[in-house]
Amino acid sequence: MDLLNTLVDKGLRRELPTREEALAVLATSDDDLLDVVAAAGKVRRHWFGRRVKLNYLVNLKSGLCPEDCSYCSQRLGSSTGILKYTWLKPEQASQAAAAGLAGGAKRVCLVASGRGPTDRDVDRVAGTIKAIKEQNEGVEVCACLGLLSDGQAERLREAGADAYNHNLNTSESTYGDITTTHTYADRVDTVNKAHAAGLSACSGLIAGMGESDEDLVDVVYSLRELDPDSVPVNFLIPVEGTPLAKEWNLTPQRCLRILAMVRFVCPDVEVRIAGGREVHLRTMQPLALHLANSIFLGDYLTTEGQAGKADLEMIADAGFEVEGADQVTLPEHRVGGGCHESAGCGSHEGGGVCGTTAAAVPANEARTDLVAVRRRGAGTDLAPNA
Repeated sequence: MDLLNTLVDKGLRRELPTREEALAVLATSDDDLLDVVAAAGKVRRHWFGRRVKLNYLVNLKSGLCPEDCSYCSQRLGSSTGILKYTWLKPEQASQAAAAGLAGGAKRVCLVASGRGPTDRDVDRVAGTIKAIKEQNEGVEVCACLGLLSDGQAERLREAGADAYNHNLNTSESTYGDITTTHTYADRVDTVNKAHAAGLSACSGLIAGMGESDEDLVDVVYSLRELDPDSVPVNFLIPVEGTPLAKEWNLTPQRCLRILAMVRFVCPDVEVRIAGGREVHLRTMQPLALHLANSIFLGDYLTTEGQAGKADLEMIADAGFEVEGADQVTLPEHRVGGGCHESAGCGSHEGGGVCGTTAAAVPANEARTDLVAVRRRGAGTDLAPNA
């Protein structure tokens, strides 16, 4: 296919595809899907080999959010029945992080619900970063605390943070349809603040919210322009009790095409399969490793993920290897300046049920059987999944 040969050549040169080419990837047929995966896989292996970076989420503060993001189970007025708790103490967060690091993660992503941190919150997170780094030599820490005010990114950097995550989520033209309590421009401003402070910027998207192919291409092109080191790709989990609970419109094939498009547009950037991979990719997850070079290990913010042991087995069975703590994620030309590494956070409300076996259902039917609210790990007395 001439399109795929062209996209591979451009990806190896870090050349931006045309919008028409990106849209054409999303429009390919299921008959061509393996060819698309193989082509994007060449670009992935050129820049990242067969390494898979593992990241681990610690939800520092769950629920209690004043924002109205339609996709989020922690939103204002949520009736989802998720875990709700205020800030974890530094020692609690460090203990939660240790489980993920023991499971093979090299980056810990510290996430807190809310519009953005107060200066006191920044001090609190700084103490948590210190506690984690004191007990885990060489660990990378990313903060995901919402919209940043002037000077806060610099304070996080001084505290030892390596990266900051803030997703664009969807295109600028449709952003007002999913959130009204802040703007798309607010999100862009926070990513720029992270960049300016010398933090490794992480920003991605959520697919499956009813957006068009044009919207997906728009947000990925906007991300390319912002130039984050890491682009997490979330697949919407339609959690019961949220406005988007009925948006079950993704198939494994659609998810693979989206990941391939992101890889072609952002060839040398860490592409992470974030929330929703278990729910929407299901048994096709191993194929997605040919497109993305990073995943989350264990559970997500408010929903359960695949068992950590199953993740490690999947990576090995697919012929990939877990990226070691002594390995640099990014290609050499992207390392330097303020970027310590790549990844960051970026999961919205991901995850499927750990250890369940679901009967086959038509692709267009809701798979609510794959969504389980997190009841273990941070904020509970139960052991985490890692």
